[in-house]
Amino acid sequence: MTKVTPFHIAFPVNDLAAARHFYGTVLGCPEGRSSDQWIDFDLFGHQIVAHLKPGAANEDNLHHNPVDGHDVPVPHFGVVLEMDQWHALAERLQTAGIKFVIEPYIRFKGQVGEQATMFFLDPAGNALEFKAFADMSQIFAK
Repeated sequence: MTKVTPFHIAFPVNDLAAARHFYGTVLGCPEGRSSDQWIDFDLFGHQIVAHLKPGAANEDNLHHNPVDGHDVPVPHFGVVLEMDQWHALAERLQTAGIKFVIEPYIRFKGQVGEQATMFFLDPAGNALEFKAFADMSQIFAK
C-alpha cells in the first residue's frame, strides 16, 4: 500500500446546525473553516465539507446492494480506522443513541478481507461506513 494522504469530500446537508452537532459533537470531528453555507470538519485527518442544500433528507436517494447478507447503502463514505479506534467509535455512537443501518459487526468472518464494519446515517440522510481490519494488509486482498 502506498502512503495515504488525506482525502477531501463535499456532501449536501439540509441543516448546518444539525450537521455541526452530529459531526462535531457526536463523531468528535474538529471544525475548521465555515460560512453560513458550509462547514469544514477534520474526520480522522481527512477534510470533509458539509454544504447546505435546503430540502429533504438525502436518504431517499440511497440505493442498497447486498454484501455479506446485509443491504449496504450506496452512496456512502467513511474511514478505515485502527481496530481500537473502530471499537471506541462504535461505543461512542451506541452511547449517543445513533440508529445503525447496519449494526457494528465483523464482515467476511474467517475469510480474506475480514473486517469490522458499521453503517449509519447523518441527520441529512448521508450514509457513512466506518471499518477496521485486524490485519491492515487485508484492505485490498482478493
